[in-house]
Amino acid sequence: MADRILVVDDEEDIRDLLVAYLGSYGFEVAAAADGPSMRAAVARSRPDIVLLDLGLPGEDGLSLARELRSQPHPPGIIIVTGRGQAVDRIVGLEMGADDYVAKPFDLRELAARVRSVLRRIKVDAPPAAPDVRDRFDFAGWRIDLSSRSLTRPGGAAVPLTTGEFDLLATFVRNPNRALSRDRLMELMHHREAGPFDRAIDVQVGRLRRKIERDPADPELIKSVRGIGYLFAARVSPE
Repeated sequence: MADRILVVDDEEDIRDLLVAYLGSYGFEVAAAADGPSMRAAVARSRPDIVLLDLGLPGEDGLSLARELRSQPHPPGIIIVTGRGQAVDRIVGLEMGADDYVAKPFDLRELAARVRSVLRRIKVDAPPAAPDVRDRFDFAGWRIDLSSRSLTRPGGAAVPLTTGEFDLLATFVRNPNRALSRDRLMELMHHREAGPFDRAIDVQVGRLRRKIERDPADPELIKSVRGIGYLFAARVSPE
């Protein structure tokens, strides 16, 4: 069965171009112009990857990315947009996007990125394993990877963005290991950090403000000079 791609863009010329070009690679490609038509297409065909524009009429693409990522079996998300600022890339990744491509783009590069995300999705698809532990305790905190929830010592829930949760989950799975920014990006989003990509530093700062007693003198997420970060807590399955 061909891999399914959904192109969500309000520009008809771009939709038609991507449908034709990606279709020539053997993909099954559908298109949508806005949020409502995207939802209908997702319900109808369950795409493997959504190519999502940010500047859509009515609903911002970032909110749609968050909505897609919250589904029980979310598709891969590649943001394809004319917004090239660093803040848009950071926010897009925090919403759970797997990759980010700025317009104008090279069609061959876009096709390569689609294939790369598809490979990662297939590799990362979790096998059925009912005995896998997904709740962990650290320093009095508890994180539940299945319900994507975090509770502080005492039991109060702490809201996290998608990016913050994914970063904390990565730290919990790799405690007491110095991880570079590139390695963290690879574990979270399956790509390397770019030379001007501050997404990890921004997310670490936000996460520290939520879980550290003193964010200016962190005890849990420590900076490792010349490398990156280390999660210094003792982590144990519930």
